[in-house]
Amino acid sequence: MEEKPKSEEIACSWAHSNALLRQYHDTEWGIPVHDDRKMFEYLSLECLQCGLSWLLMLKKRAIFQKCFSNFDYDKIASYGENDIKRILNTAEMIRSERKIRAIIHNAQCYQKIRAKYGSFCDYLWSYSEGKTILYKNHEEGKFPVSNELSDRISKDLKRQGFKYVGTITMYSHLQACGIINDHTKTCPCYQKIVTHYPIIVKRHD
Repeated sequence: MEEKPKSEEIACSWAHSNALLRQYHDTEWGIPVHDDRKMFEYLSLECLQCGLSWLLMLKKRAIFQKCFSNFDYDKIASYGENDIKRILNTAEMIRSERKIRAIIHNAQCYQKIRAKYGSFCDYLWSYSEGKTILYKNHEEGKFPVSNELSDRISKDLKRQGFKYVGTITMYSHLQACGIINDHTKTCPCYQKIVTHYPIIVKRHD
C-alpha cells in the first residue's frame, strides 16, 4: 500500500474525505479575509448551506457565482423579481426562494454597514481587534458549534436586518474567514496562519 504523505496525515480530519473539501481546506478555510466581495460570498454560502452539506455548496459554487453576479453585493442589492425568477430557473440551482431573497436583502444590509464603517471587513474584524483568534482549548480539535463571540455578532447583524445569521452560522463564518483559527494545531495550515497573520491567544471560547 502506498504510504500517505505526512501532510495528509496531520491536516484537519474533515478535509480528508473529498478532494473538493481538501482543496477548500488548503487554500481558503481559515485564511484571513479582508476583501468585502469575498467576505460577502462566504457569508452568502453560509446562508445557502443552512440545512444542507458544505460539500454541496462547493460543488455548486460556480452556479451560485453565476446566479449572483460573482457575489457583487452592489449588483445583488438592486435585484428585482425578474432576477429572482432567473435564479430559480437556473439549472442545478438550489430552488429556495426564501434563501435567494435573503441574500438580496443581506446585500442591501451589507451596503449600509459599508456606508457606516467604511467596509464590512472593518466592521467584522473590529470584534477581534483585527487579529485572528486562537482559542487554547480548540487546538486539539475540540470545537464548539457557537460561542460568545458568534452570539454577539449574530445578535448585532440581526439587529441590522440580516437574515440567516444565527450564532451557529456565524461561528462557521468566523472560522471560514479567518477571524477564528480552528485548524488543529498539527495541521500545516495552522502554523501558516500563525506565522503570517497577526493573532491573539485566548484561553476560553
